[in-house]
Amino acid sequence: MKIVILDAYTANPGDLSWESLDALGEVIVHERTAPEDVIARSAGAEIVLTNKALIPAEAIQALPDLKYIGVIATGVNVVDIAAAKEARVVVANVPGYSTDSVAQLTFALILELASRVGDHSAAVTAGDWENCADFSFTTSPIMELSGKQIGIIGYGAIGQATAKVAAALGMNVVVYNRTREKVVDYPFAPMDEVVAESDIVSLHCPLTPETQDLMNAERLASMKSGAWLINTSRGPLVDEEALAESLNNGHLGGAGLDVLCKEPMTKGNPLRTAKNCLITPHIAWATLEARTRLIAQVAENIRAWQEGAATNVVNA
Repeated sequence: MKIVILDAYTANPGDLSWESLDALGEVIVHERTAPEDVIARSAGAEIVLTNKALIPAEAIQALPDLKYIGVIATGVNVVDIAAAKEARVVVANVPGYSTDSVAQLTFALILELASRVGDHSAAVTAGDWENCADFSFTTSPIMELSGKQIGIIGYGAIGQATAKVAAALGMNVVVYNRTREKVVDYPFAPMDEVVAESDIVSLHCPLTPETQDLMNAERLASMKSGAWLINTSRGPLVDEEALAESLNNGHLGGAGLDVLCKEPMTKGNPLRTAKNCLITPHIAWATLEARTRLIAQVAENIRAWQEGAATNVVNA
């Protein structure tokens, strides 16, 4: 059975192995694949694996041998799910592999906004402490998180993990989730109330037509003066122009983002130069431990499908 990996590099830039797939078929690995090469590279393969390489309807229709698409991620928007279902091609993903890693990066952003470790370390390296008249100095105001309110928008596995960390730091956790029945550990409030009353708003919801531009200009304006917005979920949840404006005019005190509307970042993105805006290049999922689990589950998904008991199928 021929297995083609279209874009192996981000999940495994060379520090891991694909050997778990070797027992499942003939494995052909491409580090990256341009859109125009997807069909040619997938030709003759029963199984195609992708992280971010797009597999549109025309590709699925042009690949008569294709039986299974494995997404090396949780989000499956890179595959035309309807076309795959019509062609009786199974599509499977890997949920839950990076929950703790994403919660960790969420708080790395929050803690950097709060304590400015990077700025202070850079100042020391630059010699500012050696030339300081006092035993201590700060480059900017720093803040204690205990007692502050964090609003969690989306209470899935990552939202729950983030809430647990926040509570451990003494923060007051308030939650909005689309289905209220799921919220049991912390107070629930309507989304607009959570947004308006929280010192920090952290987004942990999927990208859907309903959540596109969830944090638009109006909702950003409703946030407390000086509040922070954190997004480690999906870039298009946020109106980037409106967020940049809110940061630059001083209404919002800061933002921490691991995702953008277009990735990699495009030249001229207004957030790159916005005031007090931390941006990391979509790395929350990418710890060694999370990627190890990811690859192992990709292989297990294929094994289960080959044995007639497919798991994590998104187009059943």
